[in-house]
Amino acid sequence: MNKTLLRAAAWLAAILFLLAAGGYGWYRSLGLDKLPKANPQATVADLAWLKNTVTQQRGRILAVVSSTERGGPAMNKAGYELTELARAYYVFQANGYEVDIASPRGGKPPERIDLDDMGTADYAFLNDAAAQKKVAASMPLADVDASRYAAVYFVGGKGAMHDLPGNPEVARIVGEIAARGVVGAVCHGPAALLGLKLGDGKPFVAGRRMTAFTNEEELFLMKDARTRFGFLLEERAVLEGARFVTGPKYIDNTVVDGRLVTGQNAWSTWSVAEAMVSALGHRPVARERTAEEASVELLATYYRDGLEAARARQAVLPRFDKMLVLMHSVVAAMQWRAADAVQLQRLAKG
Repeated sequence: MNKTLLRAAAWLAAILFLLAAGGYGWYRSLGLDKLPKANPQATVADLAWLKNTVTQQRGRILAVVSSTERGGPAMNKAGYELTELARAYYVFQANGYEVDIASPRGGKPPERIDLDDMGTADYAFLNDAAAQKKVAASMPLADVDASRYAAVYFVGGKGAMHDLPGNPEVARIVGEIAARGVVGAVCHGPAALLGLKLGDGKPFVAGRRMTAFTNEEELFLMKDARTRFGFLLEERAVLEGARFVTGPKYIDNTVVDGRLVTGQNAWSTWSVAEAMVSALGHRPVARERTAEEASVELLATYYRDGLEAARARQAVLPRFDKMLVLMHSVVAAMQWRAADAVQLQRLAKG
């Protein structure tokens, strides 16, 4: 009996060793340890595309962030997403718009930083003294003179679900700017547009094409999202009559309806900001696409046209973010989409 147990233990140890060795070999084959990392000391000077900045001052854009650090029944962490502010901030500036930052309570709002998502523009924003001064002293919404702004942009982050919907100052600002300018929002930011009513009593989003963080995206990450927030963005938007446009999970999906521009998730930030510039009547300045954006494009091609089409596109891209593609492989595996999980790993390997 003891010999049998020892033999079984030896076989189990051998199998575990082989699995570990195989896993290590697979990890090494991906070359993840050689991937370039964003520089935490990056500055505005490292954003080469800002050399194309429009010299003409075209006006001002108001960026609105949440003041809620914790919210919901369990007081979970909230705040605004740094990347969704930083990237849009520089796009607006490069295209001739001065950016002011406001929040419901004013002062320094609570920011959320995910180090895995940080890029050059995000670190540059943290190291930009002028930008940080604006963040530290964000204007209270009640003090905002909406007549000064050509557009308003609502930054995402879970905090937006708590203090932007139903906010009377948000309603005032959107009502004035929407009549003559551009309204934009990304990820959870479109929460600010829900519950708003027009002069005739109709919901602001009724009949409008729009998007936001989808039910599928929200519930995949947070099964108790309805309890935490009290509502889901997609459901509430549809209930208010919006023509809600969904894209694949965690892929850039920016929807333009006249002077209303909305983005589905954080990966839509660049395209939302540039679409807002276009809606203001200007062609966005040329900008080198980030490796993350290239990966998002690859993933969109894969989901739309399949692996071979994605490989063909990959062959002409100068770079892409391997980790983002692998993240989608993991998501596929968690949803038991084995074929997608394997094919996305192959795409990540290049």
